[in-house]
Amino acid sequence: MSDTFDALRREAVHFRDERDWAQFHHPKDLALGLGIEAGELGELFLWKTRDEVRADLEDEGFLRRLAEEMADVQMFLLYLAEASGISLPDAVRKKLVTNAEKYPVHKAKGTARKYTDL
Repeated sequence: MSDTFDALRREAVHFRDERDWAQFHHPKDLALGLGIEAGELGELFLWKTRDEVRADLEDEGFLRRLAEEMADVQMFLLYLAEASGISLPDAVRKKLVTNAEKYPVHKAKGTARKYTDL
């Protein structure tokens, strides 16, 4: 199995198409599904201290659930990109350029402040 992004996209689309699910993959529904899956991912961490999270990250069962939720988020994002005709690798590269302009190293290094506060 290839680890390239395009190969992953093709595998996800093949999975979807084998089940004839493209008919349900409207951008609005995919965006909502992505938000729901992201919420399920966040729920794994909700109300936990840093120490509790650190301990969870050493638990095989937790890591399995975390990986499953991360995969759900990624699959919805792949399907949304497919439905909207957006190349995620290109979008990420463009966003990195934008963020580099907003957060120059000499101002942003070591701080979590928003670019408007740098």
